[in-house]
Amino acid sequence: MSKKKVLFICIHNSARSQMAEAFLDHLAGQSYQAESAGLEPGELNPLVVEVLKEDGIDISGKRTKSVHDIYRQGRSYDYVITVCSAQARQRCPVFPGRAEMMHWPFEDPSSFKGSRQEKLEKTRKIRDKIKKRIKEFIERPG
Repeated sequence: MSKKKVLFICIHNSARSQMAEAFLDHLAGQSYQAESAGLEPGELNPLVVEVLKEDGIDISGKRTKSVHDIYRQGRSYDYVITVCSAQARQRCPVFPGRAEMMHWPFEDPSSFKGSRQEKLEKTRKIRDKIKKRIKEFIERPG
């Protein structure tokens, strides 16, 4: 059985798309091949690395990738899922092709204000929302 290919996209590929990729790999790597990329790749968000470690997932060795590089390589996917916030949706890249397109809006952890602890708590909430959405996707894609 071949794995379904999924691409998660957000602006910087530093938080939301990385979490979605990590959870899909962790929870259903036998059925799905997950990747993530961004319109303007940045640096991996250290708070995201920390909250995923709390859940038993280590992405500290990951690097951010450009959706434009993936597009130029001609890769194809079964699902392309944007995870940018509703406010940033107009900036989220569109990946052309025959993939089923979906949009799952999540807040961007890099926009969180407050103390380190407050930002960490908000990032945990996003992590938990993404994990829940991935579990729902695994049960019935789309």
